[in-house]
Amino acid sequence: MIPERLARLRQKMQELGVDTFMVTQPENRRYLSGFTGSAGVLFITQEAALIATDFRYYEQSRQEAPLFELVKIEGKFEGLLPRILERLGSRRVAFEGDHLTYDAYTTYRQAIPEQIELVSTKDVVRWLRAVKEPEEIAAIRRAVALTDRAFDILREMMQPGMIEREMAWKLEQEMRQAGAEKLSFDVILAGGPASAMAHAKASERPLQAGQPIVIDTGCMWQGYCSDLTRTVILGEPDARFMEIYGIVRQAQERAQANLQAGMKGNEAHALAEEVIERAGYGDAFGHGLGHGVGLAIHELPVLSPLSDHTLEAGMVFSVEPGIYLPGWGGVRIEDLVLLTEQGVEVLSQAKKEPVIPIR
Repeated sequence: MIPERLARLRQKMQELGVDTFMVTQPENRRYLSGFTGSAGVLFITQEAALIATDFRYYEQSRQEAPLFELVKIEGKFEGLLPRILERLGSRRVAFEGDHLTYDAYTTYRQAIPEQIELVSTKDVVRWLRAVKEPEEIAAIRRAVALTDRAFDILREMMQPGMIEREMAWKLEQEMRQAGAEKLSFDVILAGGPASAMAHAKASERPLQAGQPIVIDTGCMWQGYCSDLTRTVILGEPDARFMEIYGIVRQAQERAQANLQAGMKGNEAHALAEEVIERAGYGDAFGHGLGHGVGLAIHELPVLSPLSDHTLEAGMVFSVEPGIYLPGWGGVRIEDLVLLTEQGVEVLSQAKKEPVIPIR
């Protein structure tokens, strides 16, 4: 996998007219080298691939990135940088302008000779990551399965009076005990009016009957993320909940039935948005339909009203319409899907029945 990924990046480098690509973004660094540590910089040319890291990660990088020549950072990195670029014969060096801080950029610029040009780039490696390889899809499938299982276990336990934070911890326990490396993000678990906040955090609030409860969670397997949202209600639902839940589910189903390779991100978003708008809740759907998922929980492509990203077969992304009504609560339903030449395969299989009987 790594040689093919490097070959694709080298092709992009030729298109950009750069002779060296400096990679600092953690997920991009892992994708191109296999190195999972938290500190290191890749230098890639048409002929060479180097990884510079410090004592803490030197042996780890040797084991995880065998295709890369190791350069040990001793002292400040900016002191080593000009020597690396001189050795590589670098003249036009691409850097990740959407990751490197301004302070780091100015430090590096001052450290290297004036004749070496630094070229800012955006999303070059992230776009390489957008179409998933079979091994990546397999890892995502496993992460999704662990998340589905944990949610279904939690669903059978939930009753009025239980504490949101305790329920969130139970989800994490179930995923970790089944083999998950860690959470993809902090669990979102909020009931009642708090569920109208799309990213509300679990609190000390007890769960109450007759109110929507939004649960958004995910875990990581071999570095790859899952992302799942379900909305449930404890006890007998009222007509308003069933109406709003039905609209959101219809919006999701319409999107999943009509998503196609070649479609733009804004066109994909419109598939769900049109359903919600026709029902009179257009202003209550304030976020995009979805986002790519992989080594990071938010990747390319983006499915939103402003997105011109082209969807391609092999991409994995969320489909998560929602309606949020301040003072009442919210409903969001989210699956991860794999886009194929025939449409989408829905990866998430956690139960969608929203009503949990009170025992």
